Amino acid sequence: MYKNIEKQVCLKLKDLVDYQEGQVVSKTLVQNEHVSMTIFSFDKGEEISTHAAGGDAMVTVLDGTGKFTVGGEVFILKEGETLIMPKGIPHAVYGEEQFKMQLTVSF
Repeated sequence: MYKNIEKQVCLKLKDLVDYQEGQVVSKTLVQNEHVSMTIFSFDKGEEISTHAAGGDAMVTVLDGTGKFTVGGEVFILKEGETLIMPKGIPHAVYGEEQFKMQLTVSF
């Protein structure tokens, strides 16, 4: 089920992706018909434009600060904070500063 990640090792999820200038970097850990789990890093000013997911999407900020716009409402999340973006509701993600997040989508 899990890929791109060591097993039976204590890890820090935020260390699984590095920041890269001018980019959004992602590493998929799980992808199947029930769940998708991905770790992202955003450079300051980088974004994923407005889209809707086919399942409920839960994000947890692992480092830094990110801006999440969900159904027109803006949320600023810092390290350790979590937000659920409901299935089918348009949302976007923006790097207020460099930040990393874990995204889990349940289908």
